[in-house]
Amino acid sequence: MIVILLGPPGVGKGTQGKLLCEAQDFEHVSTGDLLRSARRDGTPLGLEAKGFMDRGELVPDEIIVGMVREELQKAPERNVVFDGFPRTVPQAEALSRELHDIGRQVSRVVVMNADDTILVRRLSGRRSCPEDGAVYNVYSSPPEQSGVCDRCGAELVHRRDDDPDTVQNRLDVYRKQTEPLISYYERKPTVPVVEVDGAQDVEDVQTALRAALQERR
Repeated sequence: MIVILLGPPGVGKGTQGKLLCEAQDFEHVSTGDLLRSARRDGTPLGLEAKGFMDRGELVPDEIIVGMVREELQKAPERNVVFDGFPRTVPQAEALSRELHDIGRQVSRVVVMNADDTILVRRLSGRRSCPEDGAVYNVYSSPPEQSGVCDRCGAELVHRRDDDPDTVQNRLDVYRKQTEPLISYYERKPTVPVVEVDGAQDVEDVQTALRAALQERR
């Protein structure tokens, strides 16, 4: 299967994608993880991306799509769950072309939703590891030692875009740029689009996600 997780920032796409991979035979593909890995390994695309990121600019679609292409080529037959990609309709169109080239297509789109008040609390409490990408939350899932990553011991950071003053803007950007993907996929008769309540407890969301993937459409 090729599964795409859609939903606003803070709804838990990354957490749910990783849990799905731990429990079932899925590969979790996150553009954030791909960028960190490519930069760390010094790949050609990673070096290109680093230049844009060091200048505080958005990484162009062609670089992101190139990284996704390389990841798909590593395991062309595996089940994949995409988290954070695609973000725009042009990225979705590019993904469709890449999948077509290897004889595959999107199997299901899962839309995760939650009220803004919940999302703002989740995002403002989030702390991230700059080394391995681990994510914690001071309210719901704090690290064992305050401010320190459990896995690698690096100092956790509070991303500027997780500041309460900027969260609402991130939600507005999502609704303008990414939310249109829902109707984009709904217009495709071969791509089932299902909704999951992302405001539930983590375990309940995971149960609903697995059930959504098993539904026959």
